[in-house]
Amino acid sequence: MDLQQLEERSREMRASILRSVAAAGSGHPGGSLSCIDVLCALYFGGVLHHDPANPDDPARDRFVMSKGHAAPALYAALAHSGYFPVDELLTLRKLGTRLQGHPDCQLLPGVEVSTGSLGQGLSIAAGMAAGLRLDGSDATVFTLMGDGECQEGQVWEAAMFAAHQGLDNLVAVIDRNELQIDGFTADVCDPGDLAQKLASFGWAVSEVDGHDIAAVLDALTHAKAARAGRPSAIVAHTVKGKGVSFMENQAGWHGKAPNAEQLACALNELGFDDSMEA
Repeated sequence: MDLQQLEERSREMRASILRSVAAAGSGHPGGSLSCIDVLCALYFGGVLHHDPANPDDPARDRFVMSKGHAAPALYAALAHSGYFPVDELLTLRKLGTRLQGHPDCQLLPGVEVSTGSLGQGLSIAAGMAAGLRLDGSDATVFTLMGDGECQEGQVWEAAMFAAHQGLDNLVAVIDRNELQIDGFTADVCDPGDLAQKLASFGWAVSEVDGHDIAAVLDALTHAKAARAGRPSAIVAHTVKGKGVSFMENQAGWHGKAPNAEQLACALNELGFDDSMEA
């Protein structure tokens, strides 16, 4: 896809996120909207080697959604990629659905690992990267983390392990929207300068506007190709609730579904009608 097509796809996935969460009556729109441009660049920009027709291809790149509560964003990326029908997005969190509130790798193709307990995704991704290297695979492992989960000690144990092992087939992206369920990360437990911290752990680090798809694509492409004997991290500066004015930078939209009126307003801002077609 060219840049214009990527931006349009990202807009479509934002609408899918909103419709699915509204249909469920629960979910996490804020952090899903903040990271969707990163997922758009990853899945549709030619970075992630994957095949919806063959989701278990041994040569595929792996993606771990560490911030599992942003499942609506992952589901939107997978559905629009062709892993399952787009209209299935409206079954989010319904009884018997494959689209659980947090990703379940036993139910849905394209989901590499079940996630939800924050702070664990980087450890899982590092383990995958180490295993792939032992297997002689050229595949890359990507993981998307929240900045709030970087308050977890396990994140830094994994960061130390990955650098010590020289896992240059590992790329971590931090969705730095500066908000978590209880408010601003700086007020809850300030994680500080995450780029500087990761660099001090021996990672190759870059920072980027997480809503500039061209810049995100460039950062992801460079990180995947680097293979310089150390893991790579991208700190993506984002806005929680990006694209919907009344959700932006509001901690209250971390885990709340829009009502019908709010959904119509949000979709109108994105240039869509208020139909419930995912």
